[in-house]
Amino acid sequence: MTELRKVERVERFTPALEVTRQLLDYLLQSGNIGVGDRLPSERELCETFEVGRSAVREALKLLSVLGLLEIRQGDGTYLRSATSTLLPQVIQWGMLLGDKNAAELMDARRVIEGGLAELAAQRRTEEDLAALRERLEALRLSRTVSEWVDSDVEFHLQIARSAHSGTLADVLFRLRSLLDSSVRHNRQQADHEASNDVKYREHERILLAIEDRDPAAAAYAMRTHIDRVRERLAAGGAIENEAATTS
Repeated sequence: MTELRKVERVERFTPALEVTRQLLDYLLQSGNIGVGDRLPSERELCETFEVGRSAVREALKLLSVLGLLEIRQGDGTYLRSATSTLLPQVIQWGMLLGDKNAAELMDARRVIEGGLAELAAQRRTEEDLAALRERLEALRLSRTVSEWVDSDVEFHLQIARSAHSGTLADVLFRLRSLLDSSVRHNRQQADHEASNDVKYREHERILLAIEDRDPAAAAYAMRTHIDRVRERLAAGGAIENEAATTS
């Protein structure tokens, strides 16, 4: 249990979510517990984290519902699966990615999506272009934060499809599932402060460059857009300011 430590009282996480976050690190990254192994008892976890039993039980229940743990009444809790595909679901439930992780994911997006936009400008078909226009229109017509985020995601994923690079597109699909889960709740506070028109124009410039078959302009427009998103998230506290302003 050396990887587990007392839960710090921070405003961003409730004790239950902080316990969940630390348990997740312990189960998936420490290498000290395998599938089928039994976890420490609730009492031991309470002592380790210095939190009440309700916080521990809530954390265990969350990870159990997601399929990571198996709670056997009267016998204990066991690791059911260490499959990494569970991670996006866990993050979406608990918003468990820290600021540093989110900033690093944004860096990865900048590199990967810039490359995908460049490829899309070179390889897009008329069908791809029609799909991109449709998704841009959905973005323009969005009236709520939820609608905007969903349309935003679909626009970026369509660019990945239009690049016709299965490997890179798969990387982005996995990356977006992590990143969007970690920042979705922050966009209501941070990203909405920029007008929808400003954000729409950022997306429109990407589409126009792809339409013009201008790879350099498409990559530049995409990276500039992601830089602006990063700045808005940093202003709202969703990403550490120092990391967020790194180009």
